[in-house]
Amino acid sequence: MKIFTMTKTITWNLFTGPATLMYPKRVRIFPLITRGKIVNAIDRCIFCGLCSRRCPTYAIVVSKENKEWEIDRLRCCICNLCVEVCPTKCLSTDNHYALSVTSRQLAMHREFLTDLTPPGAEAAQPGKSRGDE
Repeated sequence: MKIFTMTKTITWNLFTGPATLMYPKRVRIFPLITRGKIVNAIDRCIFCGLCSRRCPTYAIVVSKENKEWEIDRLRCCICNLCVEVCPTKCLSTDNHYALSVTSRQLAMHREFLTDLTPPGAEAAQPGKSRGDE
């Protein structure tokens, strides 16, 4: 009787389509609640370090002196604890997964806060306006 069960399965597979998603032809649409990767809006970050202290896997490193925020995506378990504890709400969870990598160095995602003033530009003096010249 096992042959009839196997024949039924073979017949079903021959006449139905593939069970997997045809990736190159159809792009996968992720649900909104998918936990894909942690994203930082670096312009709103105050580099307080609460996210790195709350992270259970120690995947986040924050340097206040260098204005640097770094996450090791291979260590991150996407538990959202860093997102919940962030006081400025600059951290969020994206519903797309991080790209696959071949070495640990490629999994390190580093962001810097850069100064928006160009080098060599003088800061405006507080008591002087453009009309005073």
